[in-house]
Amino acid sequence: MEYRNLGRTGVFVSALCLGCMNFGGVTPEDESLEIIDHALDAGINFLDTANVYSRGRSEEVVGNALQRNGKRHQIVLATKVHGRMDDDDILAAGNSRRHITEQCEASLRRLQTDYIDLYQIHRPQSDMPIDETLRALDDLIHTGKVRYIGTSSFASWQVMESLWAARELGLNRFVTEQPPYHLLDRSIERELIPMAQTYGLAILPWSPLARGFLTGKYERGQEIPGGSRFARDNENQSEAFRKRVQQHFSDRAYDLLDVVQTLAEEKRATPSQVALAWVMHQPGVTSPIIGPRTMAHLEDNLGAVDVTFSDDDLARLDEAAPREQAIVPYYSGKMMDFKPAQHRW
Repeated sequence: MEYRNLGRTGVFVSALCLGCMNFGGVTPEDESLEIIDHALDAGINFLDTANVYSRGRSEEVVGNALQRNGKRHQIVLATKVHGRMDDDDILAAGNSRRHITEQCEASLRRLQTDYIDLYQIHRPQSDMPIDETLRALDDLIHTGKVRYIGTSSFASWQVMESLWAARELGLNRFVTEQPPYHLLDRSIERELIPMAQTYGLAILPWSPLARGFLTGKYERGQEIPGGSRFARDNENQSEAFRKRVQQHFSDRAYDLLDVVQTLAEEKRATPSQVALAWVMHQPGVTSPIIGPRTMAHLEDNLGAVDVTFSDDDLARLDEAAPREQAIVPYYSGKMMDFKPAQHRW
């Protein structure tokens, strides 16, 4: 396993991060514990979860795993805050000091630890001044409950505003960003990655397999299989989200998948290994977040570390997945509901 510097922190993390979203939810706890143990044995030392995953159950399972194997001190443990934790409580969501402080304590209890290595703001909140969020996180660092802080799905300008505010106010700054990044959406290459490289942020891509589309298990012209992640997403998300899901099944997406599958055959690998390895080897990327649901998924993902590319391989992928236009654009329209904070500064 290769290890890379987590941004400018001097902390080294594995080139794959084990995403724990499924654990305690679609993946039962006993199987989740086995997956975590196997990932650690394979050299992964970076685990990522969030308080909102199964409303705390993912964190509980991760905490149980680290208690059982006794390897907490060897792990870079990351979790996130922002999502709604109580449908009946208007205060139980967001990036306010109240919610961050409350949820940090709850995450520490569930994870059965006295510190979080990387505490991340799961989504931006445009009507919340970033200095309010940063001050709360800075206090958590000073108390020793959090060591580093990061963001997830922030636009480049939002990260830059946070860096400016931290410098102006003498606060600890964000050191990581988690964006969506895969062959179907390379839009972060235009601004986010160059910004992160300039200012020393680690890029931790989520959904490197495009919600499973790049595994090759979906066939052109076929119905979405019941029980798949796409089927669950179509049931549980908004109409706008469902429309974005359908973009995965366009002719352009399948044309790209054909190239990925051809490369996989040539390399005696699986399509998912090719797609994941491509993300791992992109400039500015520290550690893609894998989200195995089963042990077989984990075994397959681990094989990506052995996949390499020639210049010709990369040119073929560039032709099928051009940087200029995302096949499935995540950020398109995301700023449409931007609500500026009343007193931003």
